[in-house]
Amino acid sequence: MFDSGIELIRKLSIWQGEIAITPLRGGRTNLNYVVEDASGKYVARLGEDIVDHHVMRFNELAASRAAHAAGLLPAVVYAQKGLTVLEFIECKAFTSADVRQQLSLEKIVPLIRSCHRDIPTYLRGPVLVFWVFHVIRDYAAKLLEINSQNAALTPELLAIGRQLEVYAGPFDMVFGHNDLIADNILDDGARLWLIDWDYAGYNSPLFDLGGLASNNGLSSVQERWMLSTYFDAPVTEALLHRYHAMKCASLLREAMWSMVSETTSDLDVDYATYTSNFYERFQRSYKTYLQM
Repeated sequence: MFDSGIELIRKLSIWQGEIAITPLRGGRTNLNYVVEDASGKYVARLGEDIVDHHVMRFNELAASRAAHAAGLLPAVVYAQKGLTVLEFIECKAFTSADVRQQLSLEKIVPLIRSCHRDIPTYLRGPVLVFWVFHVIRDYAAKLLEINSQNAALTPELLAIGRQLEVYAGPFDMVFGHNDLIADNILDDGARLWLIDWDYAGYNSPLFDLGGLASNNGLSSVQERWMLSTYFDAPVTEALLHRYHAMKCASLLREAMWSMVSETTSDLDVDYATYTSNFYERFQRSYKTYLQM
């Protein structure tokens, strides 16, 4: 796909003059490139639908356009089946250590609130719901279907998923990013951007908040600050109970995403190590949650 992707990008009629194409690191559901022509720099994202992971590119495109309108993402300048081109910005991708800095969190929480509250104003056409508990059930079925080495875990994981779905309610509904790893937060020196809307969709706000915490190792003190800041209210025990259930679900979904990807993905990613890492983190979080 690397060579064919380069050729597809090179043939686009949008470029002005000669172009230079450079692979961009990262990308767990796409191949990404920086393209430079006479008019400037752009990011080209190559990726088809990934039904196994509930990634539908029409949904990603709608979310990306709305995110730009809301001021969260650079503009989409071109799109066709399997390919999206966006404006390039000079910036630094955050690391988990960056996310844990208090000054960073003070910028990230408003970014998340803007995603949740502002993007629906600009959405056009059909968009998806990203319901983590449905995803867990679907992943369990997929693990059995592909005879995964982790298939024996599915009865236990399904039971835990059902339990967490009860404990995480009642639910509010917002438009979530649903993939708040550090790499998806960019800093251009003046402001933050939120990129990669593959998994975007309506969801509980607690999924993004729990995902931000679990993906980046926030402390319990930081989690309480995040919740009180996001909701602009004191943190109650009831909210903490719901939040930690959703945080566990976020970790479980991430581990099961990698379990499925071990068999189905052809990207150059060490999924086995990723699975082990996130499954261990899920188990620790779940045991802590049960003792609360």
